[in-house]
Formats: sequence, C-alpha cells, structure tokens
Amino acid sequence: MNSPLALLSQLTPAQFLTEYWQKKPLLIRQAIPNFKGLLTPNELAGLSCEEDVQSRIIQQQNKKWQVKQGPFCAHDFTKLPEKDWTLLVQNVNHHLPEAAELLKKFNFIPHARLDDLMVSYAPDGIGIGPHFDSYDVFLLQGSGKRNWKISSQQDFNLNKDAPLKVITDFVAEQEWTLEAGDMLYLPPQFAHCGMAVGEDCMTYSIGFRAPKAQELIHEFLIYLQDNTSAEGLYADPELSLQQHPAEIGNLMVEKVKQILEKITWDKSDVGEFLGRYLTEPKPDVFFEPPRKIMVADFAKKLSKKPLLLNLKSQMLFQQNAFYINGESFAVPTPLIDCIQHLADQRFLDTVSLNRIEQQALANTLYEAYIAGYVNF
Repeated sequence: MNSPLALLSQLTPAQFLTEYWQKKPLLIRQAIPNFKGLLTPNELAGLSCEEDVQSRIIQQQNKKWQVKQGPFCAHDFTKLPEKDWTLLVQNVNHHLPEAAELLKKFNFIPHARLDDLMVSYAPDGIGIGPHFDSYDVFLLQGSGKRNWKISSQQDFNLNKDAPLKVITDFVAEQEWTLEAGDMLYLPPQFAHCGMAVGEDCMTYSIGFRAPKAQELIHEFLIYLQDNTSAEGLYADPELSLQQHPAEIGNLMVEKVKQILEKITWDKSDVGEFLGRYLTEPKPDVFFEPPRKIMVADFAKKLSKKPLLLNLKSQMLFQQNAFYINGESFAVPTPLIDCIQHLADQRFLDTVSLNRIEQQALANTLYEAYIAGYVNF
C-alpha cells in the first residue's frame, strides 16, 4: 500500500498524506494514462434523468447564475442554449460499477472520509465560476481539456445574487490546463475556477466529506439522547422560601447540574456513534430488497457466486464492531477477517470458503442481504 503510485505522480501514499493532504495542491500529469472517462455526455444526461439521481444544470445568462435541480427529461436538454450551461451529476458511484472501481484507486484515504464521485459536463469556454469547497477534492480530467486557475486567497466575498457560492474577487495564483488522465488535488478552502478549453469536456471530481464541528456535536447529542437513560425524578426536599417566585433559584440550577453530570461517554461511545453516523445513507438513497429467500438458500448462493456491497452501501468497522448503512451488526470472531475484506474491497470471494464458513457468513449477512445492502 505504501509503494509509489502512478496516480500520485510516483509519490507513496505516506508521502502524499504527509506533504500534501489538507496542506497544498498537487498537479499530477497522466495520473491515469489513456483515461477518457466512464460516460459519454449523452449517457451522463441520461443518468441525470433518473428519478433517484441527484443532478443540477447551472446556467449563466446575462451575467446572472441559475441553478435547476434534476431529475431532468430529454426535453429539458433540447431547450438549453448551445453554450452557457453545465451539467453536474452527484453520486455517480452509486449507479455505475465502473465509477465504484475508479474510487478504489483512492483507497489510501479512509472510506470514512469518502463522499462521492461527481461528474460534470461543460461546453467549450464554460465553467461554474470561481468557488471554493470545504472538503478535499481530486479533479480528474476525462474527455476534452479544462483550464484550472487556483488561489490560496482567504477573501471569499460571494456574489449575493447567485444561487451558488461564486467568489466575486477571485485572484488566480496558479494556472494549468488538464488533458485526459491529468489530475489536480486541492485541499479544503482553495479557491478554484475551471473552464472547458477548445472543446466540450467532462471532469470527474472525487470529493471527501468533512462534517462541520457543529454538525458532529449536534448528531452526537442526538445519539446520546437515544442511548442514555437516567433513573429518578427531580427532587428538592430542602426547598426554602424565595423572595421572588419567578426566579430560578441557585438550588434548582445546582440540582439540574448534578443530574446532567450523570451523562458520560467514552471512546467506545464515540466509535459507535461514528460507525452509525458515517454509514448513514443520504436522504435521497433508497435500497431495493431482492426477492426474499431463506437463510439456507442464501448460504447456497454464497457457495456459487462472490458477494458484493451494493453500490449505494457504505460499510465501516471500528476494531471488531461493524456498521452498514447506519446499522451495527455482530460478526463472529472467525469471520472478522472476511467481513473486514468485504468492507475494504467491497467484494468477497465466498466461493472459496468451506461450507461451515459459508453458513456462518449467511447467518451474519442475511439481514443485510434481505435489506438490499449486499448482492451477488
């Protein structure tokens, strides 16, 4: 895992993490040689017409920005002008196996940090304006060419009239034109502006989630609320007469403080919270359960076909605790290596397991299979 990677311009993953990750940009020529992309523009447009696909069309007309949310239909594209618009499709890895395979090249970053693969199409001379992201991103060029200008500026005055975060006073510090297979890594808060050059282009953006501290606190408090219990009632037998009946007295404040101090947590609680929170599907993600079969039939299938995580599934583990799509599940000790492999590689060769192992695996993953989280 720590040998030099062509994807990282022959840097080792450890070198990249030490020198570049969340620190400074990195331009990589021919990160994936001969990479032309995974989709044609028509296929991307077709994907944006699917009901369960998150997509946007961004237009600039008369110097004003407009954003239209998908799903779209074929007629929507016939009404678009020849230029002055771009199409962005989120979570392409949820719908395209080849996209999920592409993301495996970035396994040197923990899955817990991965957000999604977004694919954008832009006609010649078009982009979405200078903006910044609050997360790390790898910008991999597919078909065509895109010119990128970047800046480390901290002045983020935004166009208040725009429905997206367009920087008004962008001052470029570096500039490159990326061709098919080239890639640019940008840390969070780096301003950047990309524009198709000479022809239509498609860019593949591998984004990594960075939850806001306030969001983590909010969600953890909800977790504690759902997983904490306290006995007894508020009591104040020593209550004395107050001068002001409307005053919240020091005695009440102190007693409630003592009750709240009973709320405790440790690293295991944080690990459990993160396992559930980081695998929780986004609101627009739904799973289609397969035809229901018995556990014995599931075990038979495991003896004939390898097992895959559903493209929309997220599986993580923390020590010997496992989580899939916001739920925890128990794993027998003899199967821990197997399930870790499934989480890491999103694939498990179950055919090579013996019958006892296949039955144990069936018992462990049956509920996940019935929910549509894993398939063959």
